[in-house]
Amino acid sequence: MKLLTKITKPVLLPHWSQDLFIAIPRIVCGYLLAFNFGADKFGMPWSPVDANLGLFEVAFWFPGDVANYGGIFAIAPAFFAWMGAFAEAVGGLLLLFGFQTRVASFLVICTMLVAIFMQQIQNGLWNCLAAMGFLWVAIFFLILGSGRFGIDYLLTKNKA
Repeated sequence: MKLLTKITKPVLLPHWSQDLFIAIPRIVCGYLLAFNFGADKFGMPWSPVDANLGLFEVAFWFPGDVANYGGIFAIAPAFFAWMGAFAEAVGGLLLLFGFQTRVASFLVICTMLVAIFMQQIQNGLWNCLAAMGFLWVAIFFLILGSGRFGIDYLLTKNKA
């Protein structure tokens, strides 16, 4: 239980306004991942109707894309497609609310590294910018946690 508390407890900045300021990229990136990028690939209640996705279902085209990466991705494309789509949709939601921020950040980091180096890099650096932005924000919150403006803070504020 101590490990879970240590992973969950955020680093607090000296003044609440600083925590508010750094919460903005977490909230914005979490929203974009959950409601824009992830919802098109992963069945969530807010997924587009034309995507025809059931709850926690991966878009039919996504495992094929993942298999094209080759290597381990070709061995289990459905698993990696589900994990990547889950990391974007659910991980984004967790970032948005600041709940298990470090775990969600780790999932987003893994997914964005795959997106950068397996999917976008051959199309040029410009096409990697969105994934790189999410990567850097996730690295930042992997280190700091949610700050004062997240569920993690509320769950751990009375714990040593």
